[in-house]
Amino acid sequence: MKHFFFTFLLFSLYWTFARAQGGVDTIHYRKVYYWGTTGMGFPIGKTKDILSPKFSGSIGLDISLKNPMFFVSPTLYTLSFKYKQRLVDPNFEYRIEDANTNFYTLSFSGGIRKQMRLLNIYGFVGPGVGLTSEPRANVLADQKLIKMENKNHLNFSSKIGAGADYKFNGFFLGLELGYLHNFRKIQDTPVNIFTVMVGLKSDITQIGDKVINVIGIDGSISGKKEKK
Repeated sequence: MKHFFFTFLLFSLYWTFARAQGGVDTIHYRKVYYWGTTGMGFPIGKTKDILSPKFSGSIGLDISLKNPMFFVSPTLYTLSFKYKQRLVDPNFEYRIEDANTNFYTLSFSGGIRKQMRLLNIYGFVGPGVGLTSEPRANVLADQKLIKMENKNHLNFSSKIGAGADYKFNGFFLGLELGYLHNFRKIQDTPVNIFTVMVGLKSDITQIGDKVINVIGIDGSISGKKEKK
């Protein structure tokens, strides 16, 4: 299953690149978009022994480069899962079942897209860094109390994906599919997650222009104010 998704995403990236060689992008020229989504992360392979999907989300930016066919997208993914502890933690007496865990991943992706009138298709790939929060239970028998704790781990990751969005009056509605791999294992188990996200994309270029003006940098993102 993991290889199928990986092959699909690679093909999507290749197809997007091939289609983007011709045509002019008129929607994304000198634009910055805010991209907010909701969806789920689906564990793949052995990861399913530890994690089960719950509703998740992401927030990020879509920043067009000088050639609007290319873009960069810093995005924060907050992926939530049901959690089953298979291995005994020597620092805790009991294992946990049916708990919750979260992955906070900041992805720095670069991508390429193709505009087809109001429909856009794109592919992206990039590294990420994040925090994994694993629950633990500390049983205080003398107090008849179970005290929940979190073990936080820093991890590095990679993400590849493809998506499409459609421009309505004032916003885009989009669907994004992705494959996330964390290089740090969880309970000696590889972390591979297939993400499905649906959300809205809004034009915040004017806000970017104002920020540039406030910090005293000449020019603007939109090109309405040229450098001196």
